[in-house]
Amino acid sequence: MRFPDATCVLVVGGGPVGLALSVLLSGHGVQHLLVEARPGTSRHPKARGVSARSMEILRRCGLEEEVRRAGLPASHVFFYRGRSLVDPDFVRTGPGHAPQEGGGRTPSPGLICPQDALEAVLARHARTLAPAHVAFSARLLSFTQDDRGVRALLEDRTTGTRQWVHADWLVGCDGAASTVRTGAGIAMSGPTGLGHYLSIRFEAPLGEVVADRASASYFLTTPGRGGFLAVDNDRHWIYQYPLDPRQDDTTALAGDHHRLAELVRDAAGLPDLQVAVQDTMTWRADARLADSYRRSRVLLAGDAAHVIPPTGGHGMNTGIGDADNLAWKLAAVTAGTAGEALLDTYQDERRPLARQVIDLSLANSRAAGGYRIDDELLLTAAYRSTAVLTDPDTPARPPLDPAREHGHGGPGTRAPHLPLTGAPGSSSTLDLLGTTFTLLTPSAAAWQRQYDTAAAAGLPLTLRPLTAPHAQWTDLFGIPATGAVLIRPDGHTAWQAPHPPTDDATLLHALHQILSTPPTPH
Repeated sequence: MRFPDATCVLVVGGGPVGLALSVLLSGHGVQHLLVEARPGTSRHPKARGVSARSMEILRRCGLEEEVRRAGLPASHVFFYRGRSLVDPDFVRTGPGHAPQEGGGRTPSPGLICPQDALEAVLARHARTLAPAHVAFSARLLSFTQDDRGVRALLEDRTTGTRQWVHADWLVGCDGAASTVRTGAGIAMSGPTGLGHYLSIRFEAPLGEVVADRASASYFLTTPGRGGFLAVDNDRHWIYQYPLDPRQDDTTALAGDHHRLAELVRDAAGLPDLQVAVQDTMTWRADARLADSYRRSRVLLAGDAAHVIPPTGGHGMNTGIGDADNLAWKLAAVTAGTAGEALLDTYQDERRPLARQVIDLSLANSRAAGGYRIDDELLLTAAYRSTAVLTDPDTPARPPLDPAREHGHGGPGTRAPHLPLTGAPGSSSTLDLLGTTFTLLTPSAAAWQRQYDTAAAAGLPLTLRPLTAPHAQWTDLFGIPATGAVLIRPDGHTAWQAPHPPTDDATLLHALHQILSTPPTPH
């Protein structure tokens, strides 16, 4: 294929994070090019848990229902523990919160959707939004950068054709062995080799076997080894077999389908099970964090920025959150409505969160009695940066709140979900948010002049009146119904005020601070 000579953003990597970033950039109207070295999307399920926060992001992109159709039914989101798949003394637990506790926090609960199915949905949508700008079988060979942008050498792997492309910004979404991170000279820190596994994808008639214990994951207890992951809880499965790299000949084992089928039968506890091995993948559990998320014109997202142990299911979801945080900031900078310093807030906000996710996942891996998947953990993200205006006397929160100790949100937190009725196309306050900043208030008339002043300065802003009981508004946002909250395009509150300011330019000045731009002269 022929690559464009220049683009605003070059995205390297077409996994779920890169594809989500492409979809989000298209939604913001940002010209970009995505290149992926593989000929197509993943053929292996890999990550499967799509958290509530990721589903909210996909909802905003118009993809929630399509992803739900590709995933397991909600009734299968349980976690099994037993010595085999037929252990009569098995234990089956639900997600990390009871429905009555968590059902009201989000309009988009998480689900199990295999990564190969999720990538296919994202790739179709990315190609629809940016025809001819999502290129598989295309790889980055090298790049240089200066204060004007990045010069990247790309190769079409089908033809061998090479071409230089200029990009204003380069984003590495190319995984743990990131070419972009290496080229930018960014180091990673943290332990490696916490576990080694052979992932065996196979087909077997197990649907009736697990009918009374259907789950998303089947953890095997001693003397069992590893565990099973449901692809459809019927015929399609993954068996995760733990490896000892000092003793196992991984290459020989991966090529011996007869031996692999025996491993599956032994683990399942079904010696006569008919097993058809389809493919295998080896992988290693690491816990690593990039020392920096940005080096001048180069940024990192997903596994290129953080490698998270799978014990918790937060790796891919943290990466999708990276894409959501970064997309609107790149859009604002490339449109000229924000200063480049806004991109520094990407690391300020996302790196501490990844650090905490890594620590929580490591703790899960060491939990003797097992652990529970917290589908809503990432809903509690709280940011501190110059893109969030907080009262200096407000104590800092941890990036995430596993204990759910905090009440109403406030600047830096995700805008809360409130069910709506009577609003066409909107069943949640989250549906009122778009690609601009949103000024949300029950007192729209009182805030009109603030909005008009900011809009006249050309800043991206939408005024949304919210019809809700005043007590409900106050309970959610912690301010009276005379107030307003300014919500960023990624759904996090940037600023709030309890009453309309007397100075009509207060909101305008707040936006300039958030966007790292100089105030408009009067």
